[in-house]
Amino acid sequence: MSTASAVSTTYLELSQEGGGAHKFYEVTVDGLVVTVRYGRIGAAGQVQTTSFPTVEKARAAAAKKVGEKVRKGYAPAVQGRRAPRAVTRRQVASAPSTARAVAPVLWRFRTGSAAFGIHVDDEHCWVGNQAGDVYTLGHDGAVLARFSLPDGVKCLVADDFWIYAGCDDGKVYDLSSKLPFAAYDIAADVDIFWLDIHEGILNVSDRDGRLTVIDHEDEHQWARRSQGEHAWMVRADDRAVYHGHHRGVTAYAPDGGGELWHTATRGSVLFGWQEDDAVYAGTGHRVVQRLSKATGSIEATYSCDSPVYSCATSPGGRFVFAGDSASSVYCFDRHGTRLWKLGTGGGSALSMQYRDERLYLVTTEGSLVCVDASESAITAAQQGTVPVARDVKLAAALPTYAPATAVAEVSTVAQAPAGAVVVECVQESGRLRVHVVSEGYDTSWNVQFPRAIRQPGARYVVDALHPASGGFYRVRGDIRRLL
Repeated sequence: MSTASAVSTTYLELSQEGGGAHKFYEVTVDGLVVTVRYGRIGAAGQVQTTSFPTVEKARAAAAKKVGEKVRKGYAPAVQGRRAPRAVTRRQVASAPSTARAVAPVLWRFRTGSAAFGIHVDDEHCWVGNQAGDVYTLGHDGAVLARFSLPDGVKCLVADDFWIYAGCDDGKVYDLSSKLPFAAYDIAADVDIFWLDIHEGILNVSDRDGRLTVIDHEDEHQWARRSQGEHAWMVRADDRAVYHGHHRGVTAYAPDGGGELWHTATRGSVLFGWQEDDAVYAGTGHRVVQRLSKATGSIEATYSCDSPVYSCATSPGGRFVFAGDSASSVYCFDRHGTRLWKLGTGGGSALSMQYRDERLYLVTTEGSLVCVDASESAITAAQQGTVPVARDVKLAAALPTYAPATAVAEVSTVAQAPAGAVVVECVQESGRLRVHVVSEGYDTSWNVQFPRAIRQPGARYVVDALHPASGGFYRVRGDIRRLL
């Protein structure tokens, strides 16, 4: 039976006015192999390859795929003629603070571009800016490493050990090891505003007020459109996904998206925070409001003097912090009494996090700012006594890491080191999956693994695997190709 055949490619695009879909779909038939490439117009997109027993079956499968897309509105196009659609970058204004005193800033690191992303854990501080730079620092302000991502960072989120950066190129990058990789590729018609990850499940809020949920294999699970647009808030836990937009906060069941409750807030939601039993919504109407996770009822309101760009709490919600559009930062007690208001000394706080009596801010000026939020330091600041803020400088030989985009960029080893875990990439029903080879694991479970470096039949060595509640494994540590 002959398998000789000319290579044929069909390229389609779907572009809708008013900020709708703007994506492509390409099908290539090369003998027995059908390759599908799809994604945002102007991007490289994702690739899926499937082999068939005969040329005729390959052509039939390709024709079926093209027909399905045409029926959905795709049309033949010339690649490169239609320009990529610009992503929405958050437009923010920052006025001088009206506070009488400046916060006790311990140190400040200027990243060079407006910054939205922040995460602080036991060991490091992370900051991501609109230039695509993510820096890790020690709690003393020392800059330890830099990740260079392809596009601006919308947000940084943590899911247990794992750190993720949501970027303007529509991808979410795992930064948990030295070699970052794209863990998720958001649908081409989703303009990311914010995201959260819980047990490996990605929740995305977008410009159109949608909530999109994607599983560990980067596959769409469900989506809902809330009552309002411009959804800057999404937080998730075992009980629900909390979605904040310009008409309030809506809670959805995590297993299928059924609406649990909706609460209208005082103004558009611009930022969200969560504790065990409550979510906090910072709004454009100069307040932070605490909502019960169980019922959605408003339990407390914290009043500021300007629109609230960010908020955070100390553990258990004992203290509530807010950053406004006028370069001020506030502290309230749990019940809503304002305890203090101070100037940031470096622009408005676009995101923040509290940890161990320190308040970390990322600002419109692109700085990561560490504020001493202890009672004694704040009292001294209100009386006009503040420390001299230390400006952190980049190390001369700062290690920089960029994402791996192909298997050739992954380091190799001749044999698995003691204690490491071996996994293998296999083809199942036209999709590349990764399963564990090493003993002591459930070989039927999939492994969450970067798509860009998957290669049929290839084996890889990972430092460790951790089970997730959804019945899959997550990689911890470095990934190396096993020769």
